[in-house]
Amino acid sequence: MKGRQTRRALASQIDAGPHGALDIAATQDETRPMQHAPRRRVFVLSSGRSIVADESGDPAAQPVVLLHGGGQTRHAWAGAARALVAAGYRAIAMDHRGHGESDWDPTGDYSVDGFANDLAEVVAQLDAPPVLVGASLGGICALIVEGSAPSPVAKAIVLVDVTPRLEIPGVQRIIQFMAARPDGFASLEEVADFVSSYMPHRARPADVRGLEKNLRRGADGRYRWHWDPRLMQMWNPARFDPEEAQRIVEERLALSRNIRVPVLLVRGRMSDVVSEEGAREFLAVVPHAEYVDLAAAGHMVAGDTNDAFSRSVVDFIDRVVGRVGPSSPTGA
Repeated sequence: MKGRQTRRALASQIDAGPHGALDIAATQDETRPMQHAPRRRVFVLSSGRSIVADESGDPAAQPVVLLHGGGQTRHAWAGAARALVAAGYRAIAMDHRGHGESDWDPTGDYSVDGFANDLAEVVAQLDAPPVLVGASLGGICALIVEGSAPSPVAKAIVLVDVTPRLEIPGVQRIIQFMAARPDGFASLEEVADFVSSYMPHRARPADVRGLEKNLRRGADGRYRWHWDPRLMQMWNPARFDPEEAQRIVEERLALSRNIRVPVLLVRGRMSDVVSEEGAREFLAVVPHAEYVDLAAAGHMVAGDTNDAFSRSVVDFIDRVVGRVGPSSPTGA
């Protein structure tokens, strides 16, 4: 039984699609000014663990929860958060368990269900139903939480280059990148070189100091990714079970059919993780969903084309939700 659970956990994680260890574009422009500077917010879960988030914008505005991909941190959303705040929304970018400043799970549980349960608890602590914007792993969590709920918990969902069916070679490429340097890096310059080799279509940052928020520095002085290394015990391609993966895809398609709130799927046309066929499969089971295919973006959509991505998201939220906050008499 334990072996089957391990295979299921791995298939689940591979289908979740780790988003990649870093988003250079997001870290490069974090120094640009933001109206209503981010406030650190801590959500304490029933387990006693803490989920750390950056909250920015008017505290009375409509909340938009930003959910990063596996291996990233909340700082990947810096550009999108600025755009949302400028448009009149409240952005809440959270670190998943085991990522960034959020607590590591003491048992090493980094199953998708575990991440989704955390999200459900965070949403329950908000003062109004949020819009959920999730990239890769974050999007799967949003799908699971909304699709499993007996009544809507979100006002709308934006899925960023993620669908129930993902392209396994693309996901495995990301996992291999994440697992490639367990001993870390001697300098930020070395980190920047490594990331640039993985994303040659991105310009290497001239100032590498922005990368520090995505790293932790050990007692040996070396930089390592800012997530629990035990993630890779579950995200091990050698344990991948294709039959279990297919069952999980079918489960998530079934959950998708339960979603009644407005949905926007944003795909990067250059993505090797979400295919056009995978997008169309999702749109067939969620016929009310809207679809945007960004030509210049790969899997890391928000970092590849942040302005176009942010415009698409803000336009969607404007139309289907609006900027009414919880304190307004007409707010939800």
